[in-house]
Amino acid sequence: NKPEWYAPKVNPASKVPAIAYGGPETPADNPSPQSTKLAESLILVEFIADLFPSAGLLPADPVQRARARFFTDAVGTKLTPAWHAYLQGKGSVDALYDAIAFLQALLPPGDGFAVGAYSVADIAITPFLARARVALLNDLGAYPVGEGKKVLETLTSGEGKFARFGKYFNDLLARESFKATFDEAYVTERYKARFGNLRNPQ
Repeated sequence: NKPEWYAPKVNPASKVPAIAYGGPETPADNPSPQSTKLAESLILVEFIADLFPSAGLLPADPVQRARARFFTDAVGTKLTPAWHAYLQGKGSVDALYDAIAFLQALLPPGDGFAVGAYSVADIAITPFLARARVALLNDLGAYPVGEGKKVLETLTSGEGKFARFGKYFNDLLARESFKATFDEAYVTERYKARFGNLRNPQ
């Protein structure tokens, strides 16, 4: 439901998020021609990290930086496809668990975020996990009825084969920066409208 001006003035692909960077300050619906239009979530995450290097979101150590990017890539190439297939009833829960297991193996043992300190890798996965939690908690999707909450419990209980991932999952969603910016009621409403009838398509 983006306004008509969004695609021609901000992002021709009509996707969010996007930003207009630089140039004089102007209203959002009329970004300056002198500004640079940037899009795609992961690109924007690194861009913001580069703008504010003192925040330490992009690891200074080359090895840690590579690990963060590898983790982010695994989210996009393994977890995201497995999740969407499961949500739409086109993939198995075991395939989803395999993707989670792959990510879990990349986490530092015991505690910490994707590469230890909070980084771009964690920023990349947090919105995905938050929205997946909404879908599973409300049993929204084409997977078997009642399975959503069971899967969520498996992934977040902090016990069993996904104990480490569960701690990571919960630590991400416990951050004040996340809680201050995620409108769960709004996302739930939108997800019910979008995914609530997947088992009974009209």
